[in-house]
Parts: sequence; structure tokens; C-alpha cells
Amino acid sequence: MMAYVLLFLSAFGAATLLPLQSETVLAGFFLLGRHSELLLILVATVGNVLGSCVNWWLGIKLEVYKDKRWFPVSEKHLLKAQILYAKYGSPMLLLSWVPVIGDPITLVSGVLKEKFTTFIILVFTAKFLRYIAVYMIYLEVA
Repeated sequence: MMAYVLLFLSAFGAATLLPLQSETVLAGFFLLGRHSELLLILVATVGNVLGSCVNWWLGIKLEVYKDKRWFPVSEKHLLKAQILYAKYGSPMLLLSWVPVIGDPITLVSGVLKEKFTTFIILVFTAKFLRYIAVYMIYLEVA
């Protein structure tokens, strides 16, 4: 049970604007071979999606928080992400799994008031497929 909690926390943190990584934690649990691969993938996905929901919520509340010293997105990165999101729209959320740009995309989707249902569907799809890819790589290597 503790493995699933650790994976959830790792995936949740990695999806926020914190500089964490969940793929190596997931791969480590695959290598241990003591847990259900499907359950590991689902726990990582749910944790990662919920972390992205924090970004979306911060985006909704950006006007209140953007001037706070602790707010982790620079004005430059935020503007760049807004321009891209405005140009390509909600399908940009399918890139929410990509390191460096994925977290700002989820934040900007909140800034631009993306519907939460659209957000969840696209982000869940992207994150789930990313973890399936990690599993496929594990199968090739193992």
C-alpha cells in the first residue's frame, strides 16, 4: 500500500509546477515486480491529473496569486504559453505530459477559463498514455 501512496505523491507533485519526476518512481516499482502494473499506472495517472488540476485552479486564480513571490511561473513563460494556447486551443492539453511546457499549459488553460470537463478528458488521456509509454519501455528493457 505504501508504494501506491509514494507513487501517487510523486505523480501529484510532478504535475504541479514543482520540479519533480514520477516516471522513474513508476519504473522503479515496475522493476520491483511486487505490484499490479495496471494499478501502478492508474495511481500515477490519477495523481498526475490531480496535480494538473492544481495548476488549472491556480490559473483560474492567477490574478490573485501572480504577484506572489512564491508563484513559480515567470511572466515571460506565462505569456508564451498564453499565445500558444490561444492559437491552438484545448488540444494543447494533449501536451500536458511534456516536460517543461506541460505544466504551464495546464496553468494557462485555467487562466483562459477552459471548461473543467474538457480539461479533465484531455489531460487524463495525455497522462495515461504517457504512463502506458513508460510501461511499454519497461517491457522492452526488462
